[in-house]
Amino acid sequence: DRPPVPDESLTYLLHRVGLVEDRIRALVQQRRHDDPAPDDPFRGLYVTEDDVDRLLTHRQALLSDASRNARAVGETSESRPAPRGRLGDLAADAQLTALDVDLLVVALLPDLDSRFERLYGYLNDDVTRRRATVGMALAVVNVSPAVAAARARLLAGSPLIDRALVQIDDSERPFLTRALRVPDRVTAHLLGDDAPDPSLVGVLTEVEPLDCDQSRRVSGAMATGRTLAYIRESGAGVALSVAAAAMAGFGCAALGVDLSKVRSLREPVDIVTVIGREALLRGAGVVAGPIEALAESELDAVRRLAELPVPVAVVGTSTWDPNWTARVPLLIDAPLLTPTDRLRLWTRALAAAGAVVPDAAVPVHFVLGPGQVARAVRAAEAAASLDSGTLDAPELRRGARTQNAAGLERLARRVEPGVGWTDIVLPESALSQLQELASRARHRDQVLVEWGMRPGGGRGRGVTALFAGDSGTGKTMSAEVIARDLGLDLYTVNLATVVDKYIGETEKNLERIFTEADGVNAVLLFDEADAIFGKRSEVRDAHDRYANIESAYLLQRMETFDGLAILSTNLRSNIDDAFTRRLDMIIDFPAPDETSRLAIWERCLAPPAPCLPGLDLEFCARSFTLSGGNIRSAATTAAYLAAGVDGAIGMPELIAAVQQEYRKLGRLVLEREFGHYLGEPAHGMPARH
Repeated sequence: DRPPVPDESLTYLLHRVGLVEDRIRALVQQRRHDDPAPDDPFRGLYVTEDDVDRLLTHRQALLSDASRNARAVGETSESRPAPRGRLGDLAADAQLTALDVDLLVVALLPDLDSRFERLYGYLNDDVTRRRATVGMALAVVNVSPAVAAARARLLAGSPLIDRALVQIDDSERPFLTRALRVPDRVTAHLLGDDAPDPSLVGVLTEVEPLDCDQSRRVSGAMATGRTLAYIRESGAGVALSVAAAAMAGFGCAALGVDLSKVRSLREPVDIVTVIGREALLRGAGVVAGPIEALAESELDAVRRLAELPVPVAVVGTSTWDPNWTARVPLLIDAPLLTPTDRLRLWTRALAAAGAVVPDAAVPVHFVLGPGQVARAVRAAEAAASLDSGTLDAPELRRGARTQNAAGLERLARRVEPGVGWTDIVLPESALSQLQELASRARHRDQVLVEWGMRPGGGRGRGVTALFAGDSGTGKTMSAEVIARDLGLDLYTVNLATVVDKYIGETEKNLERIFTEADGVNAVLLFDEADAIFGKRSEVRDAHDRYANIESAYLLQRMETFDGLAILSTNLRSNIDDAFTRRLDMIIDFPAPDETSRLAIWERCLAPPAPCLPGLDLEFCARSFTLSGGNIRSAATTAAYLAAGVDGAIGMPELIAAVQQEYRKLGRLVLEREFGHYLGEPAHGMPARH
C-alpha cells in the first residue's frame, strides 16, 4: 500500500520540517565528531576537567559569517513566492521572515515528533532540557548568535514574540540557554485544528453583522491602513454588529470579544495577547466591547488591545478617551435603529428559522440589536415547542424578554404582568389616557427617530408618566396592564434600596437603576414617587442644599432616560413642577363611583371563585365607599373565610370582610351603612351585638 498523501495544508509545513531535520542531523554529526566522550552514560549531567580545557581552548568564529547572516535575517517571507498551507498563510499574515519560519519550526518539532525531545537534550548537553534553546535554535538555522538582528527575532518587538507564536521560558537564565516553546493553540492550528484557545472559553462571542452606511465607512477607512476603530454605542448591541459588518467589508471575519469577561480573568493583558493571536490564526479582526469594562481598572489591557497587529474595532457607550492609547482610532457613532430597521432584522431572523409571522405580530417596539433579535427568535422557538410549535406574537414577545439583562433585578422587584385591559375598572377618560400612554411607548421610535420629533439637546427617547390618585385607585395595576399590553416586564423600584442617608449615595443608587433600565425592555415603576421626586425648597441649611442637588440630578437624568418610566403618587401636589413639565402624561385616578365599585366587585368575585347565588353586590357597591384596592382586599378576605369552612362565598362572608376593611381604615361600622346584614355572622365568626 502506498503511504497516505498529506493534506495540502500540511505540505509546506512538512517541507520546512524536513529541511530543519536535515540541519539537526548535520548538527548532531558535528557534535559527535567534537564530543570527547560520546559513550559516557552520564553525558550532560556533569562537566569534566577535559571539557573545561576544551571549552577554554576552543575558538568559535562568531562574526565570520556576519554579513551572510544579516542578509538571511533581512529576508522576509514576502520576498519569496507565497507558499500554500497554514504555515505559509501564517507567515504572510504575521509578516514572518524566512528566519522566523525556521525558528518557529525548530521550536515546534518536539510537539510534532517525540524523537526530537531526546535529540534536543543531546544538543543542549543536558538530558533534562528537551526543548530548543535560543542558542541551539540559532545553531540549527546556521545563524551566529552574535548577530544582533538574529537575536532580535526572539525578543520583544519581533513578530514571533509579539504575536505570541513562540514563548520564551526560563527568563532567569542567560539569553542563549532560554527554552523556546510553541503554544499548543499554534501547533493545533498548523495541524488543521480550528478550536479556539481554551483560555478564551466564555470570552469569545458570536456577533451578528449589521450592514449600514457606518459599517461601510469604517471598512473603507480600514482599507487605507487605519485598522483601529472606536464605534460608540447608540442602541442595544448595535455597535458590535456595525463593527462585525465593517470587518466583513474589509475582507476578514469578526472575532467577537466580551471585555467584561476579560476583566474578570487573572491576567487581562495576557488574555488580550491571546485574543490577538487567535484573530491572527483565524485571519479575523477583533470586535471587542464594552471598552468601559477595561478602561476603569485595566488600562494596560486597553493599550495592548489597541496595539494588536490585526484590525481592531472597539465599542463602548462613552466618548473615546485619548489617554487610553497613543493610537488615534477612527471615531464613529452607531446608528439608531428605526422600527423599519428592526422589522427587517426580525424578518431576516425568522426567515433563517423557517418561520413566517405577520408583521403586526413582530414586537418591533422592543429595543434590540441584531444579535439579540437572532437570540430572541431562537428563544421563541424553544417556547413555542412547549405548546403548539407555531411562532406567534406571545412567543416572540417572550423570546424578546429573554434578552433583558438581569442586573435590574438586583435593584428593583420584577413583576410578570398578569392583568389586562379587561381586568381594570377606570373612568373612560383615565382609560383612554392609559391606552394613549401604551401607544406612545409602542410608537416612540417611529415618532422620535424616523420622524425626528425630538431633535438635539442630548435628550433621550424615553416615555414618562405620572399616575396620581389615592391609595387603592389602580395606579400599580394600571402600570401592570400597560406592561402586559406591550409584552414587557414590570420592575417596581424599592425606595428602601434607593434612599440613603449619606450625601450623594441616593444619586448613585438612582444612576445604577437608570443605567440598568436603559438596557432593559421593561416598564420602570417608581411607587410613592414623591419621596424622591418631591418639590425643591428654599435653601436654609446644608440638608436643603443637598436635597435640591438630588432633585436637580433627577431632572437631568429623566431627560436622558431611554426607557418607559411611570411615577405613582398619592399626593400630586408634592411633585416638583419641573418634573411635571418633563412628563409626557399625567393621569389622575379618581376614587371609584358606585358603577365602578359594582364592576370591581363583579370582577373580584368572578369564576373560578365559588360564590353562593343571591350575592347582593349592588348593595355592597351602593353602601360601601371603598377604593378598588380595598374591594379586592375584602373579596380576598371573604374567600379565606369561606375556605376555612369548606364553603362558598356568601353575604355573611362579604359583610365580615368589609367590617375588617373598615377597621383597617379606622372607620366606624354603622348600621345605616351595613343595614340588616350587620348582625349576620359569617361561618366560624361570632355575631356582632
